Amino acid sequence: MASKAEKIVAGLGGIDNIDEVEGCITRLRTEVHDASKVDEAALKAAGAHGVVKMGTAIQVVIGTDADPIAADIEDMM
Repeated sequence: MASKAEKIVAGLGGIDNIDEVEGCITRLRTEVHDASKVDEAALKAAGAHGVVKMGTAIQVVIGTDADPIAADIEDMM
Protein backbone atom coordinates (compact mmCIF):
# COMPACT_ATOMS: atom_id res chain seq x y z
CA MET A 1 0.00 0.00 0.00
CA ALA A 2 1.30 3.44 -0.92
CA SER A 3 2.21 5.85 1.85
CA LYS A 4 0.36 9.14 2.29
CA ALA A 5 3.37 10.96 0.82
CA GLU A 6 3.36 8.67 -2.25
CA LYS A 7 -0.37 9.27 -2.78
CA ILE A 8 0.13 13.03 -2.53
CA VAL A 9 3.02 12.87 -5.02
CA ALA A 10 0.74 11.00 -7.43
CA GLY A 11 -1.97 13.64 -6.94
CA LEU A 12 0.55 16.36 -7.73
CA GLY A 13 1.28 14.74 -11.09
CA GLY A 14 4.22 12.56 -10.11
CA ILE A 15 7.66 13.26 -8.69
CA ASP A 16 8.90 14.71 -11.99
CA ASN A 17 6.15 17.35 -11.92
CA ILE A 18 7.18 18.66 -8.49
CA ASP A 19 9.70 21.49 -8.60
CA GLU A 20 9.68 22.40 -4.91
CA VAL A 21 7.93 21.29 -1.71
CA GLU A 22 7.86 22.81 1.76
CA GLY A 23 5.87 22.01 4.89
CA CYS A 24 4.19 24.96 6.57
CA ILE A 25 2.30 24.09 9.79
CA THR A 26 -0.78 22.42 8.22
CA ARG A 27 -0.04 22.81 4.51
CA LEU A 28 2.29 21.53 1.87
CA ARG A 29 3.38 24.45 -0.26
CA THR A 30 4.49 23.15 -3.62
CA GLU A 31 5.60 24.50 -6.95
CA VAL A 32 4.83 22.24 -9.92
CA HIS A 33 5.94 22.33 -13.54
CA ASP A 34 2.48 21.64 -15.02
CA ALA A 35 -0.58 22.52 -12.93
CA SER A 36 -2.86 20.64 -15.34
CA LYS A 37 -1.37 17.36 -14.04
CA VAL A 38 -2.58 18.08 -10.48
CA ASP A 39 -5.52 15.83 -9.55
CA GLU A 40 -7.49 17.50 -6.77
CA ALA A 41 -9.74 14.44 -6.26
CA ALA A 42 -6.68 12.19 -5.82
CA LEU A 43 -5.19 14.63 -3.30
CA LYS A 44 -8.43 14.64 -1.30
CA ALA A 45 -8.56 10.83 -1.49
CA ALA A 46 -5.01 10.83 -0.06
CA GLY A 47 -6.26 12.76 2.97
CA ALA A 48 -6.06 16.42 1.92
CA HIS A 49 -8.69 18.65 3.51
CA GLY A 50 -8.39 21.14 0.67
CA VAL A 51 -6.30 22.24 -2.30
CA VAL A 52 -5.49 25.83 -3.26
CA LYS A 53 -4.19 26.43 -6.79
CA MET A 54 -2.52 29.67 -7.83
CA GLY A 55 -0.93 29.03 -11.20
CA THR A 56 1.87 26.53 -10.63
CA ALA A 57 1.85 27.15 -6.86
CA ILE A 58 -0.24 24.45 -5.18
CA GLN A 59 -1.07 24.35 -1.48
CA VAL A 60 -2.31 21.05 -0.10
CA VAL A 61 -4.04 21.37 3.29
CA ILE A 62 -3.27 18.14 5.14
CA GLY A 63 -3.08 18.96 8.84
CA THR A 64 -0.28 18.84 11.37
CA ASP A 65 1.68 16.10 9.58
CA ALA A 66 2.60 18.50 6.74
CA ASP A 67 6.26 18.84 7.79
CA PRO A 68 7.02 15.09 7.98
CA ILE A 69 5.19 14.48 4.69
CA ALA A 70 7.19 17.29 3.05
CA ALA A 71 10.38 15.63 4.32
CA ASP A 72 9.25 12.26 2.90
CA ILE A 73 8.56 13.88 -0.49
CA GLU A 74 11.94 15.65 -0.46
CA ASP A 75 13.58 12.27 0.19
CA MET A 76 11.89 10.94 -2.96
CA MET A 77 13.14 13.83 -5.11
